[in-house]
Amino acid sequence: MVRILVTDGMEKAAVQELKNSGFEVVEQFYEVEELKQQIKEFDVIVVRSATKVREPIIDASLETGRLKLIIRGGVGVDNIDVEYAKSKGITVANTPNASSASVAELTIGHMFNIARFIHIANYTMRQGKWEKKKYEGIELAGKTLGLIGYGRISKETAKRAKALGMKVVYTNRSGDKNDPDFKYVPMDELLAMSDFISLHIPGSKDKKPVIGEAEFAKMKDGVYIVNAARGGVVSEEALLKALDSGKVAAAALDVYEEEPSKNEAIYTHPKISLTPHIGASTIEAQERIGEEIVSIIKNHFNA
Repeated sequence: MVRILVTDGMEKAAVQELKNSGFEVVEQFYEVEELKQQIKEFDVIVVRSATKVREPIIDASLETGRLKLIIRGGVGVDNIDVEYAKSKGITVANTPNASSASVAELTIGHMFNIARFIHIANYTMRQGKWEKKKYEGIELAGKTLGLIGYGRISKETAKRAKALGMKVVYTNRSGDKNDPDFKYVPMDELLAMSDFISLHIPGSKDKKPVIGEAEFAKMKDGVYIVNAARGGVVSEEALLKALDSGKVAAAALDVYEEEPSKNEAIYTHPKISLTPHIGASTIEAQERIGEEIVSIIKNHFNA
């Protein structure tokens, strides 16, 4: 019987469908040392963002040779040593389509939050304060949204922003410059012209931020920043400096350099709207992720 280890949770109906199809499913999170032992007894491991499948885990699985498939429930696979796994004959898959709409909607929600002070007004109201005069915001309509990265999530974000009356430009390392609906611009031009900047890119292997002090210096004064992509693509240190100087009017973060975040300056800053990495945390996205995972496993094992 094919044994599947689900370490970071999975939608219940999807788990049940796998069981009904004859697979054994174990739902259990293991710390690294314990995972090294447990991984030897499974044919498939399904992870989200919490579990890291690095070379030592993959090496441990090779002792029995059972592991044939690693699935990341979500878009990015930067918590998996993909090329190393493939070099050992292990297939790596993810679910890139399932959560695009959910992350795009969260991005737009954060833009409203920081444009209209919703995040901080909600907090001060609960303290019994009525600070109406402090919260004069801006409208999204007519503003320029610059998208860094132009994959599925970014494109969904662009469609929603356009519906709100925003002008959308994008830059993309993959060289996709031919979208008929939105304009491609080089990175420096995007930084200079955008009122809002949202990142939709994977983290780099060297963990070097895409947005640091040099990039902030190229932006408009009073720009708004949203990062629902990966922690570390925006330097938290540089962001704090830009917020305190007024270069950045406000920021919204769903991801952090360390998760859970231990950077008190970040999670207590009044100009930052915060969520705990919930981009894909909708009922609909979880159902779609589960369906994709089931399909991947069934196709792999011809079940």
